Amino acid sequence: MQENPLITERVAALADLLMRSGARLATAESCTGGWVSKALTDRAGSSAWYNGGIVCYSNAAKRDLLGVPPEMLDTHGAVSEPVVRSLATSARARLGADLAVAISGIAGPGGGTPDKPVGLVWFGWADLSGFHCESRVFQGDRNAVREYSVVHAIDGCITRARSVAQ
Repeated sequence: MQENPLITERVAALADLLMRSGARLATAESCTGGWVSKALTDRAGSSAWYNGGIVCYSNAAKRDLLGVPPEMLDTHGAVSEPVVRSLATSARARLGADLAVAISGIAGPGGGTPDKPVGLVWFGWADLSGFHCESRVFQGDRNAVREYSVVHAIDGCITRARSVAQ
């Protein structure tokens, strides 16, 4: 599958910012299943600024690999602000990065509820200054939701990398 040119363009911009600042990036991915990591590592030389990522699709992986407390998952669910905050913070620490992004969502076609519809995706970014979380509801099929999520995750990394690069 050929990568979306929009994603390739954004990865190039992110790579430039991270290279200029000497900052390192890590990822924690659920609904994107490693797609952000793939997009980053499609760029030759990415090992200079990308430490790695963890695909934590199941709640057990979120708990066991990145230390998300079981009670947090029980109370808020995997697709929530507290969980992506925990994932991003843990990924940054465990992978030794300056910046980390976490993504958890409901890509569909099933799994949605009135409170958490299909297309809901939570994002969390952790860096030296703290963290930022936000949600989006994307329209389209499973692939579209995941692709929009990849673009949004990388865009958020660009925003945070700009402040590191200055």
